[in-house]
Amino acid sequence: MLLPLLLALLQVWGALGGCVEVASGTEAVLGLPFRLLCIACKRRSETPAEAESEWFFRPEGAPQFEKILHYSPEEGEWVAPGPFFGVMSWNGSRGTRDLQDLSVWLAAVQHNHAGHYVCRLKRNLTFEGYTYSLARNQTLRLAVVEKARRDLASIVSEILMYVLIVVLTLWLAAEMLYCYRKVAAAAPPPDSASEYLAITSESKENGGQAAE
Repeated sequence: MLLPLLLALLQVWGALGGCVEVASGTEAVLGLPFRLLCIACKRRSETPAEAESEWFFRPEGAPQFEKILHYSPEEGEWVAPGPFFGVMSWNGSRGTRDLQDLSVWLAAVQHNHAGHYVCRLKRNLTFEGYTYSLARNQTLRLAVVEKARRDLASIVSEILMYVLIVVLTLWLAAEMLYCYRKVAAAAPPPDSASEYLAITSESKENGGQAAE
């Protein structure tokens, strides 16, 4: 629940011309599509820049990373032969020479896609008279599960919902008890009511005798 909300916030902010760095999900369901999120915001949007991206992968237990994807605005995407060919595709920034969204898309996650990923950004910033080059890496570990598991946010939300129901029930019971006591306090006691009726009857009898 929490991740879709963050992605929606990212899309809205991006539509307004901003950039928000959001961590990627780390658990994918076998056979379903999954987006590996990688955001690298440029601190000064007014500075001209050119960028390209590379993705690397290391399976669990493997000694080193291997390059699995390269993307540049001029050349497009390249996917290495192997378990990611035909499955992984570029899902980041397009139509610009600078890249801030470096995300990739897995069309159908398989068991051999579980492991460690590195998202690398290479960016050239152009200032007056010189060009500054920088590189930035983001790492993540992806687990592949047979069935989607509930995240912590949904569990906490459900617990809070039940707590709220209990609190509202207790509050309603307290309000009903308060109203009952208030009505009971406003009503005359039984003895006073009997005395009032007796006095009223006596007054009527005295009034009748005086009339005779």
